[in-house]
Amino acid sequence: MLLARRASPANFAIIYGMLGSAEDTMAGQFSNSMHSENCLTCKNRHADWFCNLSPQALSEYDALGMHMVVPSGSTLFFEGQAPRGISVLCAGHVKLTTSSKDGKTLLVRIAKPGDVLGLSAALLDTPYEITAQAIDPVQIKSFQRQDFLRFLERHIEGSMHAAKMLNDEYRNALNDAIRLALSASISGRVARLFLEMTAGHDHPNSHFTLSLTHENLASMLGTTRESVTRVLNEMKRKKIITIKGTLVTILRKDTLELLL
Repeated sequence: MLLARRASPANFAIIYGMLGSAEDTMAGQFSNSMHSENCLTCKNRHADWFCNLSPQALSEYDALGMHMVVPSGSTLFFEGQAPRGISVLCAGHVKLTTSSKDGKTLLVRIAKPGDVLGLSAALLDTPYEITAQAIDPVQIKSFQRQDFLRFLERHIEGSMHAAKMLNDEYRNALNDAIRLALSASISGRVARLFLEMTAGHDHPNSHFTLSLTHENLASMLGTTRESVTRVLNEMKRKKIITIKGTLVTILRKDTLELLL
């Protein structure tokens, strides 16, 4: 099933084109923690989210596009597909991957609430560079490409937010390159990733949600699933971290820093 708001029959054709096959969009359960479908009354906006706009811009932003809930495992768009739309992630997490000609898949990063998906492809009018797949039920606000671009033209703050998002993508890519190039050991790569995910946390026992399988982590870190499992088990045994479900807590940040 697919839940959408403000959707005309014509819009549904566009949505299904973005999401891929009907199989990808018809299965799964909806999230019970949806954000408000009215952007004007939403209480979940953060300062670094794209939708953190002035009242006038937010009013127009709210009137555009539609809110959708997409089941876990659904594909929002595919690498190489023409950019038909842009999605702002309101809740949940989306896996962004790229593939080589011989079929190898690399996990680029995990998109989080507030991120804009498909932005660079839409701005340049080039095919999507990555595939976006929900790793848990997600809520998105979906825009047709031209509507979103016209919004950016009318509102300078929207353009500035878009520029910030592109800068964040660059910084993420740079961090990925540093993680792979400067961390010779697998434990060093895991440590660097965990420190990045808790950057800015002042609490001595910082924690974060890791919605990734060991195989996903291995793809992201350029190693094997077995190596990731071994390193995580060792970190838990040495009481550097604890893992309960998807919650990772860093107990000894200084020890992680020594692994870099």
